[in-house]
Amino acid sequence: MQHRAALPPRAIVRAPSPSLVHALGQEDGVVIDLERARAQHAAYVAALAALGVEIVALPPLDAHPDACFVEDTAVIFGAHALVTRPGAPSRQGEAASVGDALAALGLALTVMHAPATLDGGDVMRVGKRFFVGRSARTNDAGIEALAAFARSVDRDASVVALDMPADLLHLKCDTSPLGDDAVLAVEGLPLDLPPGLTRIDVPRTERFAANAVAIGRQVLVAAHHPETHARLAAAGYEPHPVDTSELRKAAGALTCLSLLVTA
Repeated sequence: MQHRAALPPRAIVRAPSPSLVHALGQEDGVVIDLERARAQHAAYVAALAALGVEIVALPPLDAHPDACFVEDTAVIFGAHALVTRPGAPSRQGEAASVGDALAALGLALTVMHAPATLDGGDVMRVGKRFFVGRSARTNDAGIEALAAFARSVDRDASVVALDMPADLLHLKCDTSPLGDDAVLAVEGLPLDLPPGLTRIDVPRTERFAANAVAIGRQVLVAAHHPETHARLAAAGYEPHPVDTSELRKAAGALTCLSLLVTA
């Protein structure tokens, strides 16, 4: 029998447009340096490529200031993708072009419809278990749509809903997967992890580093967070620090900036 060669991991990314300076997550009085944000985004993409990830770059969307945060527009499960309906109305025009890109990569699409809303940043998949934050951006109908999607792909999939505190935009601000057998999480974050799953705690003083992108044992992690880097290394991971401090001003973290396709 002939077997298809395994595809390299692929990442959908979208460079910031000039409208990023009007991003939703910007606090009053905070000014985003567009050129610095673009340079940091390019360095992030280069770091992914250096780890063997094939880059699929979408054109900027000037009508959508937050469009570079592509993670919020889809949830990927194997060779399937749920195209979401982001919770901020101003972002709901971002998803269609991401869906087209996912379909071009061969993924089977399910499209979320009103009244459901869900941001991909609220969803952390660890194996067949989906942790999802009930937040200002993700409602109960969105969680139900995610559960139906997950079970349509694998009947053994499960969804665990968590209520997010008002000061937390997305679940993955405080946690992220390190493959199917480990997670990175801020100390004290309640997570009902299955037996056998490793949890690496991030000190609360380095909270931003809890959002990281794992490619096998290689991990893109926020720069300037040495204790988190040390804990990852001690657990057998190789941390690759990436500076996205300018994008952080728009409430963006590392997973926000790409959609990883590994099937």
